[in-house]
Amino acid sequence: MKYVYTSVDIGSDTIKVVVCELFNNKLNLLAASSVKSNGIKKGLITNGKEASISLKKAISEVEDMLGIKIKNVIATIPNYFSEFVMVKAEQHFEEETEITGEEIVSLLQLAMKSKKIENRVMVTTIPIDFMVNREEGIKDPKGMLAHDFATRAVMVLTPKKNIMSVVTLLEDAGLEVADVSLSSIGDMASMKEDITKSGVGAVINIGHETTTVSLFNKGIIVNNSVLGVGGKNIDNDISYMYKVTPKESKKIKEKFALAHKKYASKSDYIEVLNKDGENIKISQYEVSEVVMARLEEILILARKEINTLTKRDIDYILITGGTSSMTNFSLIAEEILGNKAKVSDIHLVGLRNNKYSASVGNIAYYISKMKLKGKIHSMLSKSDMEEISSEKDGIFTVSEESMLGKVFGYFFSE
Repeated sequence: MKYVYTSVDIGSDTIKVVVCELFNNKLNLLAASSVKSNGIKKGLITNGKEASISLKKAISEVEDMLGIKIKNVIATIPNYFSEFVMVKAEQHFEEETEITGEEIVSLLQLAMKSKKIENRVMVTTIPIDFMVNREEGIKDPKGMLAHDFATRAVMVLTPKKNIMSVVTLLEDAGLEVADVSLSSIGDMASMKEDITKSGVGAVINIGHETTTVSLFNKGIIVNNSVLGVGGKNIDNDISYMYKVTPKESKKIKEKFALAHKKYASKSDYIEVLNKDGENIKISQYEVSEVVMARLEEILILARKEINTLTKRDIDYILITGGTSSMTNFSLIAEEILGNKAKVSDIHLVGLRNNKYSASVGNIAYYISKMKLKGKIHSMLSKSDMEEISSEKDGIFTVSEESMLGKVFGYFFSE
């Protein structure tokens, strides 16, 4: 069977829309768009009208690629003021009962009711493990026979406005929200490093205006914090130093500068027009020094935040977000954070930029959640699936054996 999912990530710099196909238990990219966002500041919607225009443009680009109408989406919501609460529940069956998705859902609902929620709404509940007839550490109990059934889980809570602002924006654009998730949960789900399954670690997402630091235990989020610095600060530094526009400074950062000056060339220059209308030459080495100084500050702040979030030894630090895609970023990361730090790339052909990590990861997380509940389904209707299963306008998409899978192979397993 083939299943198709759409994810929307509303960021301060861009709105990302990703459409993926699950085929033979592998995730495959069908289409993606990234559109400059307006009306959004530090991940929060400040002008609904401007944000709506950007969102509709991003959705329209994907619809044009696939030749279908996007109706259902998974939405990424801001990490601000999130809470992570441990919950437990247990059930006893008089007669031996086979565990199905319904029993799992019922048990998780019971766990959610065990804690009183004030001024918060639930985003998701992530099972740590299940216990069947006192056998502990079970990840997926479906098909097992039980008299006693229990779980430990982490319930993720957020202020209601964090969800409603995003949901309202999407619904006003004619989209139905199938699920919501934190960007940090998506970041982790997009990563396939084995160490995340057993260790305690942190994920740092360096976005445009903010940097999110999230703490994970055995791959499950347990805490996070949002810092008010990001890639935009680098743009501002370049703009100030060379008197160029913010748009030009961002281009210099992404196309010319390096994240670490070690391999920057002292003889390589670019010519740009500054705000005074003068042609100036910018050295790659010098502008890389400017970038490196700001990155050092961001990573030092992130390191301090990790130490605030936990006193336990950290097994790994994984870094993502659009800024982490800069050339030689791994050098500055290891220099500031040590050899436990690593830039975690998205392993999905056609979507290499880390700014898509939350978008792709939240599709993977949604699929895993639905599989556990035994309710996996496609977000597209049968007729829409048939529409994109053919060669249309030069775009090869899902065929009987998945055309993109045959051409590229699968690099992202669910």
